[in-house]
Amino acid sequence: MVERGLWPDGSFDPGAMVEVIGRERTLRVVWFTLWTSTVSTVVAVVLGLPAAYVLHRLDLPLRSAVRAALLVPFVLPTVVVGIAIRELVAESGPLGFLGIDGSPVAILVGLVFFNVAVVIRTVGTAWESLDRRPAEAAAGLGASPFHVLRTVTFPALRPAIVSAAAVVFLFCATGFGVVLLLGGTRYSSVETEIYLLTTGAITGTVEYQAAAALSLVQLAAVVALLAVAARLRAVPDPTVRRARSAPARPRRQDVPALVATGLVLLAVAAPVVTLVVGSLRQDGAWTLAHYRALQGSGEDAGASGMDGGLLRVSVAEALTNSLRIAVDATWMALLLGLLVAVVVTRRTRGRTEARVRSAFDGLFMLPLGVSAVTLGFGFLITLDDPPLDLRSSPVLVPVAQALVALPLVVRVLVPVLQGIDDRQRQAAASLGAGPLRAALTVDVPVLWRPLLAAAGFAFAVSLGEFGATSFIVRAQVPTLPVVIYRLIGSPGALNYGTAMAASVVLAAATALVILVVERLRVPGVGVF
Repeated sequence: MVERGLWPDGSFDPGAMVEVIGRERTLRVVWFTLWTSTVSTVVAVVLGLPAAYVLHRLDLPLRSAVRAALLVPFVLPTVVVGIAIRELVAESGPLGFLGIDGSPVAILVGLVFFNVAVVIRTVGTAWESLDRRPAEAAAGLGASPFHVLRTVTFPALRPAIVSAAAVVFLFCATGFGVVLLLGGTRYSSVETEIYLLTTGAITGTVEYQAAAALSLVQLAAVVALLAVAARLRAVPDPTVRRARSAPARPRRQDVPALVATGLVLLAVAAPVVTLVVGSLRQDGAWTLAHYRALQGSGEDAGASGMDGGLLRVSVAEALTNSLRIAVDATWMALLLGLLVAVVVTRRTRGRTEARVRSAFDGLFMLPLGVSAVTLGFGFLITLDDPPLDLRSSPVLVPVAQALVALPLVVRVLVPVLQGIDDRQRQAAASLGAGPLRAALTVDVPVLWRPLLAAAGFAFAVSLGEFGATSFIVRAQVPTLPVVIYRLIGSPGALNYGTAMAASVVLAAATALVILVVERLRVPGVGVF
């Protein structure tokens, strides 16, 4: 990408990139990305804070189940989120009377729906570990609940809130599938613009240089934001006391937070319920026709696909491809993630080694923030010439998905390995155990549950990955998210209904995996 952006004709030419960035459409795209990401972040934080308090500080029935349910939207494939929001705000949908279909408001709704779980989990975990006694002391001295919240609680939570906001802004700015499905070519973010430039959807001509220039700008912005977020997370307030306490029973003053949490849960459930209902309706009647159509390849009388269908394979076969590729991507991500986690958590013998390990850790974290579209575009322009011509190789898509899932695996495993006292390994070695025996005795009993959880996250992310896969997937071996996008973009009621049915199947598989992961969750360990 650096070469395509700065050396377009074999000689250094930064002016070419400046020309691309100075285009009127590019400036509109950058501005649209900035303001939609900012507004979505603010709304997600405002909605997420009450839910974080209720679900992490109050003793409620089914609290764990609700927390898991609110996490599901974040791991849903972006194409599923896009089609669910689209069905919700469409003219025939429950919110059709608002007239926001095809507008930036619909994109904002999709981005908030996708990212509110980040705020709930990040801030809720920090809130859960706050010592109650300072707030109780302030209340005992006559401070009102609002005054306690403003002067005691919020200052203690500020690092977590700012960190969550930075991560949400990052995910909103790189929300490829949501913006692509809800905005099309009319409303485009930097992420979708890169895709549209490489497919020729804007001018009819493929513009690799322009896409590379935008990718470099996005890469620089993402790295800067990740550095800021890491700095904010690394500097907690040393005066804040941490002491995990049992959740309290709800009081009268908690009613507004409970109501707000209920509204958030309703807002999260509405698009999913609308999607399920839409997949079961045809011409005003209940039917399973759309699910039976999963055995077909869509409708396109002019296509040369299987049986005159839109696709070269059936939708069910695309699901099989997704499952098989996700399995391969999962073991790749687990193997590499475990090795990285072991390297960055081993005891360092000097400041230089510590810095090298930190840089190594940061390098493997880049795919978490760097756009999946940028990653896919990088594969597209890099691995198409000998000796690394992998464009037609079946291993390319699993490798790309493994890289997308890798940071999640590392983030789950690193805190666990850091929590193991190295003296236990030394004691095992002093008793005659070799490195392998020491690892089996000391590390494995602590690590097996987080490993399963990391595998679940990697599988769910890989199953729904769309950004990178859309660039490099082979037409004869498509994944289900790619097929869903193809069906949505093609005319015909059956194609749209089949896309909704396929989205329900994909969402159900992802949700099931995440619910299992939540059961395996280790206190203090998570992705956020």
